[in-house]
Amino acid sequence: MSLVRVRNLTRIFDVSKPWLNRVIENEPKRHLTAVSDVSFDVAENTVYALVGESGSGKSTIGKMLVGLLRPSSGSVEIRGVNLAAESDARAVDAIRSDIQMIFQDPYASLNPRWRVGDIIVEPVAARGGDTKDLATKLLEQVGLAAQDAQKFPHEFSGGQRQRIGVARALASNPKLIVCDEPTSALDVSVQAQVLNLMSDLKDDLGLTYLFISHDLTVVRHMADTIGVLYLGRLVEEADPETLFEAPKHPYTQMLLAAAPRMDHIGREVEPPKGEIPDPINPPSGCAFHPRCPLASDLCRQERPELRSLGGARVACHHAEVAASG
Repeated sequence: MSLVRVRNLTRIFDVSKPWLNRVIENEPKRHLTAVSDVSFDVAENTVYALVGESGSGKSTIGKMLVGLLRPSSGSVEIRGVNLAAESDARAVDAIRSDIQMIFQDPYASLNPRWRVGDIIVEPVAARGGDTKDLATKLLEQVGLAAQDAQKFPHEFSGGQRQRIGVARALASNPKLIVCDEPTSALDVSVQAQVLNLMSDLKDDLGLTYLFISHDLTVVRHMADTIGVLYLGRLVEEADPETLFEAPKHPYTQMLLAAAPRMDHIGREVEPPKGEIPDPINPPSGCAFHPRCPLASDLCRQERPELRSLGGARVACHHAEVAASG
C-alpha cells in the first residue's frame, strides 16, 4: 500500500531581478525549474531513496513533501490527502503531524539556546500534547543518556547531535520521515552508527523513509527503491539490486562508474563528464543529452517519458542500447 503518492510534481522559482532593475536593464523575468514533472510512490514501511548530483532537485522534493514549499503544479498525497489542494484544514493538519524531517546539518538544525530535552519535545509541545518523560524515553531510544536532556547542543559531537535530531523526529510518533542527507556531515564511522540506528527504528516502529542522498553506498544499504534525479527530472527508478547490477540510463551508469568501490581499490576512475546544465535555461528534449554518449537527434528534440524496462522505470530513448552496453 502506498503511503505517499507524488504525481507530476513541479517547482519553479522566480529568480528575476527586482522590477526596477529589470526595467532599467531591459531584462525579462527569469525562472528556475528545480523539479519537473516528477511522479513516484512510496510504499508503507519502506525506504524510498532519491539520488543525484547537487542541483538535481532532491532536497526541493523533500521540502514539498513536508510542506516547507508549495508545488508550482502537481500533487503530493499522504494517505490519500492532497496536501496542496485539500480544503479541509483539519485533515491536512492531521496528516502533517504524521510527517517529520531529519535535516542535513546537525550543527545548524538544533537551537543552541535550548536544552536538548526542550528541543526533542517541541513538536509535541507545540500541539499541546503530553511531554512528561518523553525526552528521557526518546534519548534512551536513540542511544543517549536520560541526563543529556539537561544539556545544550554544543556539548555533543556531530553524531550525537544527529541522534538528537532523530529523537526529535520521533517525538510526534510520525509515519513518514524525510531524511535530507542525514549523514553527509558526519565521518564514516559515525555515519554507520546513525544509519544502523535509523534502520533499527524503522523496523521497530514501522516507519517509512524518504531518504535523500548523493552517496550511492549509503543508498544501497538503506533503500528498498531508488529514484535517480537529473536536473529536476526522474530518469530511472528501480530496486537496489536491479539499479546497481543492471543500470539502464546512461546517467545512472555514469554515477555508478564514479562511485567508490571496495573491490576496486587503486583503480583509475574517469570523473563524470560535463556539468549539470543551467536549470534556468535547460536543454531541449532529454536534459542529459549534452553529456550522453548515446545522444541522437531524437534526444535533442523530444523529452523521453518514464517507461517500464527490465524491472525498472527509465526515461531514455535508447535505454535498451545503454542496458546492453
